[in-house]
Amino acid sequence: MEKGTLYLVATPIGNLEDITYRAIKILNEVDLIAAEDTRQTLKLLNHLKISKPLISYHRHNEEIKKDILIQKLLTGENIAIVTDAGTPAISDPGEEIVKEAIKNEIKIIPIPGACALINALIASGLDTKEFSFYAFLPLNKKLRREKFDQIKNDGKTCIIYEAPHRIIETLQDIYNLLGSRNVVVAKEITKIHETYIRGNVLDVINKIENPKGEYIIIIEGKEIIKENKLNKLSLEEHYKFYESQGLDKKEIIKKIAKDKNVNKNEIYQHFIKEK
Repeated sequence: MEKGTLYLVATPIGNLEDITYRAIKILNEVDLIAAEDTRQTLKLLNHLKISKPLISYHRHNEEIKKDILIQKLLTGENIAIVTDAGTPAISDPGEEIVKEAIKNEIKIIPIPGACALINALIASGLDTKEFSFYAFLPLNKKLRREKFDQIKNDGKTCIIYEAPHRIIETLQDIYNLLGSRNVVVAKEITKIHETYIRGNVLDVINKIENPKGEYIIIIEGKEIIKENKLNKLSLEEHYKFYESQGLDKKEIIKKIAKDKNVNKNEIYQHFIKEK
């Protein structure tokens, strides 16, 4: 018997027009839709005029339902996994069934679409070349502090999700534990009240009133801060900065050239002329 296919279907994160033609086609064709919240998904299906059997599949029943879904896939049924909003398996159900499907050599096809963290990042104005995603931070104080220690030393732009009732507390933690970083707080992406608040973390805290909706916090990376500070120094101050770390002249010139993104001979010639 031919096995079925597992589709990971991205759904809108707010604006219902953000569903793709391909996603609609797949939702129309599959035998079953496994939804994080069947009530939420039913609203979307009704909007799209799609009628399909639904099965609940969320964090609290993932272990049980995973096995049921795998059996259905093994008997030839095609199944779509959807979450309440956005792309499955990213801080949402889907990761475990993907692992199980791979073990059972079941075909997995992602159907691309909306992803809140990516949209927040590209509109942030912060560095997008490399980034780290930390999802929701732990509530446990010890684990939360450990996670902040990781973020503190992360050279990449960092992205976290946060609930409205904790947004101020988390921003204050960023200030207390990471220092005066630049951050961007994105709220209600693709929805009517879509908002981006950019600036120093203390300024951003003061701009948030009556927190409501879903928030994404994007934090400037450690290396970007260092780079910005060093590039404001004169070449002599820059030289002394690395000299104080015990580096020799050759290493210092290489590092300054890298920081300034110029040829090291240009830096070398400057210091020859200064003599």
